[in-house]
This record gives sequence, structure tokens and C-alpha cells, in this order.
Amino acid sequence: MPPSTGPPHRGRPHVRPPEPGAEVEGGDFARVDWWGGELDGVTFTRCRFDDAALEELVTRRCVFDSCVLTGVRMAGAQHLGSAFLSCRFDRARLFDVTWQGCKLTGSQFPGVELKHATPTECDWSWTSLRGADLSGLDLSGQRFREADLTDADLRECDLTGADLDRTRLQGVQLRGADLRGASTDAVDWREFALTGVRLDLAQAVQVARAHGALVAD
Repeated sequence: MPPSTGPPHRGRPHVRPPEPGAEVEGGDFARVDWWGGELDGVTFTRCRFDDAALEELVTRRCVFDSCVLTGVRMAGAQHLGSAFLSCRFDRARLFDVTWQGCKLTGSQFPGVELKHATPTECDWSWTSLRGADLSGLDLSGQRFREADLTDADLRECDLTGADLDRTRLQGVQLRGADLRGASTDAVDWREFALTGVRLDLAQAVQVARAHGALVAD
């Protein structure tokens, strides 16, 4: 059955997930219930998923382009090689979500819940994660180039080998985080506290120079 594109209304359990390889543009999936469903190779462009129930959903190589996922419930979902490009996740509940090899570039996450998420080899470039609670997550080796992490909670995060080039980190909480091996081009080390943060030698030199020290070669 094709997705409804009419005005949103409450509860549409009859709307089935699109078939593998389908392309949907401008679809309205507000409050749809796809709990435990599967999506394979589906492309959604400018679709709405307001307050949708997507718990335990599995997506494989799907694309969500410029979609709105306000208030979506996605606890326990698994996204495998999928892309969420320039999407909005306002107040989304992403508790215990697995992101494996996903692209989230340009997406915004205001008021989102990301606790216990398991992201692996993901690209978060140009995302807005302002004020997000990412504490304790393993974000090693992931790409945050030019992302906005202002006021985010990164305490006890593993950021080893991550790409933090030109990332905005004003007011970020980093106590107990591990930044060793992370790329930090154009990061202003004076904008946040480094108490309890693990750094490698090259980063320690950058910090010293940022605070006016004369470091001998």
C-alpha cells in the first residue's frame, strides 16, 4: 500500500514499510507504528516521521534525506550502512540505538536522547549536537569534522583517533575523556576545561602553545 501524503492524524498501523529499494518523496509517516520492522535499500526524501514508533526497527543501506523525525521513538533500532542526511531529530528518543557505518552529515539533534547508543565508523560531520549527552560513549575513530558540539557532555567518552577538525567545542564537558590520536586541526584549546582529559604528546604541545607557552623543539 502506498504511503499516505495527506494531513497527519493519530495512529496508522495499516501503513506498511515500503518494499526493498522503494523511493518515497514527501511521504507523511507521522505516528506510524513500524515497531520491529525492517527497511532495506529504501530512500526517503523530505518525509515526515513525527512521533513515529520505530523501536527495534532495522534499516539496511537506507537513505533518509532532509527528513523530519521530531519526537520519533527509536529505542533498540539498528541502522546498518544507512544515511540520515540533513535530517531533524528534535526530541527524538534514540536510546540504545546501533549505528554501524552510517552517515549522519548535516543532521540536527536538539533535545535528543542518545544514551547507550553504539555508533561504529560513523560520519557526524556538520551535525549539530549542541548540549547533547554523549557521556560514556565509544566514539573512537569517528568523524566529527566541523560538527557543533557546543555545551555537549563528552565526559568519559572514548574519542581516540576521532576526526575533530574544526569542531566547535565551546563549553563542552570532557572530564575523563580520551582524545589521544584524535585530529584536532583548528580546535581552540582555550575554550574548554581539560581536567582529567587524556592527551597524547602532540596534543599536549598544542595545549601549551594555545596558553602562551614557548615550547622548545
